[in-house]
Amino acid sequence: MTIVPDDKNWTWVLERPCPECGFDASAAELSRVGATIRAMNPVWEAVLRRPSARDRPSPSVWSPLEYGCHVRDVYRVFDGRLELMLAEDHPRFANWDQDTTAVEDGYSEQDPTIVATELAAAAAVLAARFERVGDDQWQRTSERSDGSVFTVDSFARYLLHDPIHHLVDVGERFEVDAR
Repeated sequence: MTIVPDDKNWTWVLERPCPECGFDASAAELSRVGATIRAMNPVWEAVLRRPSARDRPSPSVWSPLEYGCHVRDVYRVFDGRLELMLAEDHPRFANWDQDTTAVEDGYSEQDPTIVATELAAAAAVLAARFERVGDDQWQRTSERSDGSVFTVDSFARYLLHDPIHHLVDVGERFEVDAR
């Protein structure tokens, strides 16, 4: 059985805490976005070292490896989008079909050790880019192909939910350090 595509509009996580993972976007400290992304790396590395990393909990649910691939690619896509947001006025982003990417890139066939390394590298690049966002840039805007408008601020909060939520999906818990 294949994965049923996720067609939910997850932008609601910007308005209220996620009941599944507990992430509260309003509590995320923008000055710590980069540190938060980096702090998840050891947890993702441990997940991808599990002997069961390739195993799906059910035929219609991604394995920890597939989630790790997805998070790595989320970091890459968001880095490119953040780069555009900082360089252009109100860029518009083409749709990124995460489910098609999972199939076309063979997420389930990738090497978990390599994915862990690539995920950490993508996290480092994205974290560094967020750390370079100037005070005057957090309100720069962009638009997704579905019409959702983001500021760099809301984009950062929306991003943080994804890897945190997927850690819960693979049986881990990550608490955002809001100091």
